[in-house]
Amino acid sequence: MHAGMWFALLSGVAVAAACGLRAFLPLLALGLAARVGIIELRGGAQWLAGDLALAALGAATVIEIAGDKIPVVDHALDAVATVLRPAAAWLASFALLSGWPTPWAQIAALVLGTAALTLHGLKASLRLGSTATTLGAGNLLLSLLDDALAVLLLVGAVFSSIAGVAAVSTVLWLLYRRSAGGAAARRDARPAVPLSPAS
Repeated sequence: MHAGMWFALLSGVAVAAACGLRAFLPLLALGLAARVGIIELRGGAQWLAGDLALAALGAATVIEIAGDKIPVVDHALDAVATVLRPAAAWLASFALLSGWPTPWAQIAALVLGTAALTLHGLKASLRLGSTATTLGAGNLLLSLLDDALAVLLLVGAVFSSIAGVAAVSTVLWLLYRRSAGGAAARRDARPAVPLSPAS
């Protein structure tokens, strides 16, 4: 493979990771970037830069980001996103693999979509841990962090694929650390079970 194909794959990794955090924001970002000529989308995905698609993706992005800040609604969104986010990751990464021939572009996008599901699972479990340990008070902060990380990943994907992969690594490390810390906090919060008296 030539260098351009590798760079496209690295950008696909970054944008798929962003889809693991937000389903519609990455598609909106790609559509806008293609509209102003920053990136070139694969032939079958150029509709993302159309007026109707941008309007629909913009509305969906606002709803998703706003709803993720509301207790209870955030968990409902995570449940629905179990299907939406991998599908969005498949479409977004496929759109970036413009130099890849068929069927390799589809296969690579499918793998990246599966990876986005894994990241979504980490995010959802972290949110559940936050709800259990902070009664939902920490969920707003986590949601804002998700927004910031998704934007960081998208900037890396659009402007520098290498920076995008570095951002992916940072996001995974942060999620792992927070998930491990939340699990430890839940273990510490469990009441000690008294030993039964010896008979």
